Amino acid sequence: MARSFLEAEWNNLIMANYAIDPALLLPYLPHKTELDTFNGKVYVSLVGFMFEKTKMLGFRIPFHINFEEVNLRFYVRFKDDGEWKRGVVFIKEIVPRIAISVVANVVYKEKYVYMPMSHFLRLDNDEQTIGYAWKYRGRWNRLEAITAKQSVPMKPGSEEEFIAEHYWGYSRHSANITYEYAVQHPAWEIYPVKNYTIDCDFATLYGNAFGFLTNAEPTSVFIAKGSRVAVLSKRTL
Repeated sequence: MARSFLEAEWNNLIMANYAIDPALLLPYLPHKTELDTFNGKVYVSLVGFMFEKTKMLGFRIPFHINFEEVNLRFYVRFKDDGEWKRGVVFIKEIVPRIAISVVANVVYKEKYVYMPMSHFLRLDNDEQTIGYAWKYRGRWNRLEAITAKQSVPMKPGSEEEFIAEHYWGYSRHSANITYEYAVQHPAWEIYPVKNYTIDCDFATLYGNAFGFLTNAEPTSVFIAKGSRVAVLSKRTL
């Protein structure tokens, strides 16, 4: 049985979701996986959240316990012994800690990069405002949302459930080798979003193919409350 490589809390996950041309994702598709769909559509998500109480191999690393992450990801599935596993593939993951990016890139062949980052959580009488920012080439990008304070369960069969309920990660090591790892956490409740701000230079951050997302309206934006998570050691497909 695989052991935990990383344990942490993932909290206040802002998820902005876009339907996208599947052809744009094929260069990133790991071997043996295929694109996962919801109602016939393929999605990418811009996700910002907090890593908190982080341990790697059971140890807390000073100055690497609580930090932000922003990632751009899409959704795949892999048939394992006749059963479909639904997972995510990361196009790029941004963190403010160099050591985290180095370890993840070496061990999991993920696409971590270091950038200056910040976050805030503001509580009003009946609302909360959550925001993440990251700086690249002198420009600050922002992902923010306003929600009610009370979370609610995700509706079965909803777009929110499709986006949030993926429990496997897949990374492309080479054209013929894929790494798989399990991500364990309970089902999350969500905060319905009242308003949001997305100010992101997608072309500069992720390549010209994704530049159209800068002015695109997401199909949905919601905040997942989050929970304790465990990322298990990888295996090679």
